[in-house]
Amino acid sequence: MQENSDKPKLKHALGLLDGTMLVAGSMIGSGIFIVSADIVRNVGSSGWLILVWLITGFMTLTAAVSYGELSGMFPKAGGQYIYLKESYNKLIAFLYGWSFFAVIQTGTIAAVGVAFSKFLAYLYPPVSEDHILYQFTWGAKADGTPHVFALNAAQLVSILLIVLLTFINTRGVKSGKIIQTTFTLTKLLSLFGLIVFGFIMRNPEVWHANWTNAWSLHNLAKDGTITTLTTGAALGAIAASMVGSIFSSDAWNSVTFIAGEMKNPKRNIGLSLFLGTLIVTVIYVSANIMYTGVLPLHDIVNAEKDRVAVSASTVIFGNIGTMVIAVMIMISTFGCNNGLILAGARVYYTMAKDGLFFKKAGTLNNAAVPSFGLWIQCAVAAVLCLSGTYGDLLDMISLVVVIFYVLTIIGIFILRKERPNAERPYKAFGYPFLPAIYVLMGISFCILLLIYKPQYSWGGLYIVLAGIPIYYLAKRYIKNEEISTDN
Repeated sequence: MQENSDKPKLKHALGLLDGTMLVAGSMIGSGIFIVSADIVRNVGSSGWLILVWLITGFMTLTAAVSYGELSGMFPKAGGQYIYLKESYNKLIAFLYGWSFFAVIQTGTIAAVGVAFSKFLAYLYPPVSEDHILYQFTWGAKADGTPHVFALNAAQLVSILLIVLLTFINTRGVKSGKIIQTTFTLTKLLSLFGLIVFGFIMRNPEVWHANWTNAWSLHNLAKDGTITTLTTGAALGAIAASMVGSIFSSDAWNSVTFIAGEMKNPKRNIGLSLFLGTLIVTVIYVSANIMYTGVLPLHDIVNAEKDRVAVSASTVIFGNIGTMVIAVMIMISTFGCNNGLILAGARVYYTMAKDGLFFKKAGTLNNAAVPSFGLWIQCAVAAVLCLSGTYGDLLDMISLVVVIFYVLTIIGIFILRKERPNAERPYKAFGYPFLPAIYVLMGISFCILLLIYKPQYSWGGLYIVLAGIPIYYLAKRYIKNEEISTDN
């Protein structure tokens, strides 16, 4: 049956700059301002701090240029979901989409939203997480204390932010792209300014102290206690450190989800992936080098609530530094969440077209965007904001994300063998060596987390595996619906 031509269709409204800003804007949230404190606690030295960011940057860039080949072959909405379906089957693709909906995208949206509200509290204290708006208790825990639900002002602000950005994105892709480009350019310039001023204000004594034994790998506790690591523990420490850097560098593949709305997607998606990840990698590494020039390692480790950038900004700009960083993080998280919200619904749209998600998510509104997918994503993210469990969920994300990145890049090898004559406007840079190196590094990272940091890994695997029965239930429902229609 021919599809009704009067139905809304995805509009090709995004160019190379828009795609690059979506990649960079979705990557840069609050992580670069915070996670370095935990990395230093794990690895204990400046050299290893920078090396962790360099390894993560190398992996991100390698994955991004590899995805360029897949984006050229399949320039459709849904991105990574499509790549996994074409390389493997619908089950693998669904497990990715399920994990994406259950925790990867929605959990990240919740975390970034709460980060926005926490830093807004610097400027306006009444919206602090310490300001409880509503509370009730029920039952009793094993230790006899009651269960408590508390709604604080920070949670409410984060939910309102998510609702606002969701509403804006239901008005059309052009509304979302204006916010994305404007806020991403602003935060890139702001971060660049912070880095430049940091290098200008670099303290030679601090720099010398931090880089004297730069390659000594050890745990560094808040009280200054140094713990020497065995070989196994050292590998575990590096893997645990990368949880933060990978989370901070994630969401670079957002542009692949909106391929159906990109101009010349076969060319511009691959270029957007490369340019966006390169820009962010340079900024991340430069920011961490700057941190080691203005803050002793002890101060990085002991930064209040791990807010390393706040401590660095206070050294650079004085008392006003806290306000400077608060505004920067608000701009950063606002733009980041817009990119995450804009891109995420396109995955559910494509899944719905395959009959593996709510049917209504596969329809477009009059503005030619999947509004139902946007609102259901908004609802799950809001629940995660209220539950307070998004932090635990995010600890699980790194392993799950890397597993699917590895599977997707292995898909390049599979497709080269099974479809050697398929059109490839862009071929993976450094194939087969760079993609193979990424696969080996990704597998090594996952194995190390499973062995040495199980709290980061098994929960994430359980979420993925929970999607298997859901997949078969969805298939049965579709089959029954088809039988009912035929009758």
